[in-house]
Amino acid sequence: MSKNELTYESAAKRLEEIVTILEKNEVSLDKALELFEEGTKLTAFCSKKLNEAKQKITELEKD
Repeated sequence: MSKNELTYESAAKRLEEIVTILEKNEVSLDKALELFEEGTKLTAFCSKKLNEAKQKITELEKD
């Protein structure tokens, strides 16, 4: 999935999948680190999207 296709909802869903996989503790250390890195990037993406939405709402409320 490219960055252009990534939505908040799809990122949040993938984060849930990553957490589930990591909680099972059945993957290798290398795979766990790979998943953790992906999760960190997804978390940053979701945080950015939420901040953008909050800013837009604030701007709309001013009008």
